[in-house]
Amino acid sequence: MKQLTALNILKLGYNVFITGSAGTGKTYLLQQFIRYLHKRQIYPTIVAPTGIAASHLKGQTIHSFFALGIRDTVVDNGYVEFLLEKSYLKSRFIKLKILIIDEVSMVSPEIFSSMDKILRAFKNSPLPFGGVQVVISGDFFQLPPVSREPKEKRFAWQSPAWKRLDLKSCYLDEKFRQKDNQLIKILDEIREANISQESRELLNSRYRKKLSGNTIATRLYTHNVDVDRINLNELNTLSTPPSAFKFTSKGSARNIEKIFKTAMILEELVLKKDAVVLFTKNNPEKNYVNGTTGVVIGFEEGSPLVKTSSGNIIRVVAEDWTLENDKNENVATVTQIPLRLAWAITIHKSQGMTLDAAEIDLSKTFEVGQGYVALSRIRDIEGLRLMGLNEMALSVDPLILRIDNPIKKASQRAIDKIESMTKKEQEKKAMKYIEQLGGIQPKKVTKKR
Repeated sequence: MKQLTALNILKLGYNVFITGSAGTGKTYLLQQFIRYLHKRQIYPTIVAPTGIAASHLKGQTIHSFFALGIRDTVVDNGYVEFLLEKSYLKSRFIKLKILIIDEVSMVSPEIFSSMDKILRAFKNSPLPFGGVQVVISGDFFQLPPVSREPKEKRFAWQSPAWKRLDLKSCYLDEKFRQKDNQLIKILDEIREANISQESRELLNSRYRKKLSGNTIATRLYTHNVDVDRINLNELNTLSTPPSAFKFTSKGSARNIEKIFKTAMILEELVLKKDAVVLFTKNNPEKNYVNGTTGVVIGFEEGSPLVKTSSGNIIRVVAEDWTLENDKNENVATVTQIPLRLAWAITIHKSQGMTLDAAEIDLSKTFEVGQGYVALSRIRDIEGLRLMGLNEMALSVDPLILRIDNPIKKASQRAIDKIESMTKKEQEKKAMKYIEQLGGIQPKKVTKKR
C-alpha cells in the first residue's frame, strides 16, 4: 500500500494497523497524520513501549500514560477501580480521542489488554478501547516484547482486544531507506525465513570487511555490557582533553524524570576531539536526524564541532526535549547537546534509526528480530561490516510468518474499499469525523490575483 492511500484511510476515523518492512516510512506516515490532526486542533495521544521508541514521535511510554507502574500482567478489576478514583487520570482519559501506539512489536498481549480494559472503564463504554480511534504501528518481524520467561502468547495481536478493534490493515510496501537491491533481497528473505545461498555468501563477504572512504561505522551489539565497555575504552584511548556538557532543565523533578525515560539524553555528556558520535534528535534544517553519525573535530564557542559522514560540519548546540500535558501545554524541558558516544550502541536502541554504516556483531544474538533490525538500519550492503553471525540472527518467529500473508490480504481489502469511494465521498466522511471529534476545518488559502 502507498503512504497516501494509508493516510486517506486514517483520515476516515477507522481503527488502523500500519505495518510494513523496515524503512517503508511508518513513522513518516504517522507524522503526516499527526500534522493533519494538529491543523484541525485535534491532539492525539502517542504512546510506545519504550522511552526511545516514544521519543521518535514525541510521545510517552505506555506504562507512564496508563499508570501501569512496573506491571507486565493484565490489570485486575481492583487496580482499575483504584485508577478510577484518580482525578488526574479522569481528566487525562476523558480528553482522549485518538490513541497512537507505535512500535507495537514490543507490546505484550497483557499490556495491550490492560490499555483496552482501562479505557473501557474510564470511558464507561463496552467498545474496544472505550470507543477511541486506535492507530497501531509497527513491524512484528522486528524486536518482540521483552519477557522474563518463554510464553505461548507474547504478541499484541494475540490479545482478544486486537480482534475486537476490527482494524483496517495498511501494509506499506515502498522502501525508502534501502535502494540497494542486494540488501533488500537479504531483508526480504529473512522475512520469508528462506535465506538463499547467494545471500549467505554475500553476508560472509562482508565479514570484517574494511569500509570505503571516510565512512564512520556505528558498532551494533546485542548486549549493553559490550556497548558500554567499547565506548568507554575508545574515549579513554583519546589523548585529547575532555569537555563535559551537563543538562539543564525546567519543570518538576517528576516530569523531568519522564523526559529522561523517554529520550536518549545524558545527564553529563563527555566528549573529546576525535570522538565518534551519534545524533539523538531530528533537525533536518541543520542536516542531521536521529542516527546521523560523525566525528568531533573540535570545539567552538563552547559547542562541539561535528563532521558528519556526509561531510557536513555542524556546530552542535543544545536542543530541548519537552513534555506536554493533556492540553498540549509544555510542562517540562530538558536541554542538552543531542549527541552520544557512538563507537557502539545496542541493536535495541537502534530500532527506528537509519545509519550510514554499521559494524554489526550478531554472534551473541539471543532473540528473533535482532538480526533483521540490525541489518535493516543501513542503506546499502556497502555500509556493512559484519563481525559475527549465529543462526538465530537470521531467524524469525513462525507465528509471525503465519500472520504475514493474512495481513497483506487484509491490506488489499482496505485498498479496494477506499478505492470504491469517490474523492468527494472520502472528503465528506473525513470532514464529518473531524466534526465528531470537535475539531475545526482549516481555512483554505486563496491565491491573490
